[in-house]
Amino acid sequence: MSEHYYTENPRSAHDERQIEVKALGRTLRFTTDAGVFSRDGLDRGTEVLLNALPELEGRVLDLGCGWGAVGVSLGAKDPGLEIVMTDLNARAVELARRNLLQNGVRAEVLQGDGFAPVTGTFDAIVTNPPIRAGKAVIYGLFDRARDFLNPGGSLYVVIRKQQGAPSALRHLQEQYKTAGVVERGGGFWVIRASME
Repeated sequence: MSEHYYTENPRSAHDERQIEVKALGRTLRFTTDAGVFSRDGLDRGTEVLLNALPELEGRVLDLGCGWGAVGVSLGAKDPGLEIVMTDLNARAVELARRNLLQNGVRAEVLQGDGFAPVTGTFDAIVTNPPIRAGKAVIYGLFDRARDFLNPGGSLYVVIRKQQGAPSALRHLQEQYKTAGVVERGGGFWVIRASME
């Protein structure tokens, strides 16, 4: 059985790859490895998420950053953003740091479970959540996100419809003042939730 990417210290043998990603009007180069999510390229959910985001401002959290697709793409598009990236997976965190350097993007990368290493608040929190970690984990992340949003800030989540997007939307509607689908594509829903 293959190793789960939602693991603090992957034990799978390293197998680094160089990939090219076209995102937000730019072509970026990334290093990926075994033991991380979507090592072969930009997954469809993250692509739909990136294309659904409005023009972001201020401080942005890439929650569950993996090898850095979201944070690096956003920073390459808008160097004025203050980006924080976090992931449980130590291998993913190291790759994200390397990929920031490789693409000339500035951001802070932290290793930790969910919001544990994060300080301060954000204008946007963006996540392609670790579905394989289970509903209790991802709903916990959604609920904790409220405490890390600035007034007027938003949580953006992408989930495949078949992997629970309708129930996630209902949960977010119960926990946030507003929550709705802002984009659908390739079987994925992008949900925006806000306390305003």
